[in-house]
Amino acid sequence: MTASPARFDSSLSDGGAVLSPAQLEAALRDIGARRYHNLHPFHRLLHGGQLDRDQVRAWALNRYYYQAMIPVKDASVLARMPDPELRRIWRQRIIDHDGEREGDGGIERWLRLTDGLDLPRDYVMSTKGILPVTRFAVEAYVHFVREKSLLEAIASSLTEMFSPNIISERVAGMLANYDFISKQTLAYFEKRLSQAPRDADFALDYVKKHARTPETQRCVLDALTFKCDVLWSQLDGLYFAYVEPGFPPPGAWVPGAERGE
Repeated sequence: MTASPARFDSSLSDGGAVLSPAQLEAALRDIGARRYHNLHPFHRLLHGGQLDRDQVRAWALNRYYYQAMIPVKDASVLARMPDPELRRIWRQRIIDHDGEREGDGGIERWLRLTDGLDLPRDYVMSTKGILPVTRFAVEAYVHFVREKSLLEAIASSLTEMFSPNIISERVAGMLANYDFISKQTLAYFEKRLSQAPRDADFALDYVKKHARTPETQRCVLDALTFKCDVLWSQLDGLYFAYVEPGFPPPGAWVPGAERGE
């Protein structure tokens, strides 16, 4: 059994002291415990079976854009890696989402979810109906990994440390509470239960090895905070548009929009 990381003392990150690798990991995990989007009210409603079918459809439609842009983001990271060994490891992320061939990969599995919710593929892939905040948040993430240091780009992926728990909650909750959801439509998440921990382990090890000064450690903590904000803001948009007050902005999907009604 591996030892739990040392408890993080938040005062350490604000001074000039260098955190040990265990303290840095604890600081990163502390960010997730406080800021990861499993705490968002929209996710609580989604997992608890308190959304109607159209609200679930709105979530799946908007989340598609995030899923589709993940390999674009990872290609940007890959292009900045001078080490072939690092590139070989990182490119697996692109394969996981794009697949080795047509009809394979995480994006295809997400489209099976939207298929199961009766959203036409052409409409989903066009991204015409997504919320402005969805587009802005996802594109901000892509720009972040292009513009910041390689260390910060890798650190921003560390939300994957927390994803297995939210995936387990999501799958169990949605299968238990929605009769329009099946194991087949949630196939995307089954794969992520093994892919995300593998990716997180690599990124965490890289960050602990390369963030060895107060400045670089602050950068990686800020990068993870930024990524949590990206995920959180997408749910803010969904909650405002489709839950309370339930006011989608002009051009955003409403039931029937996918059929041109």
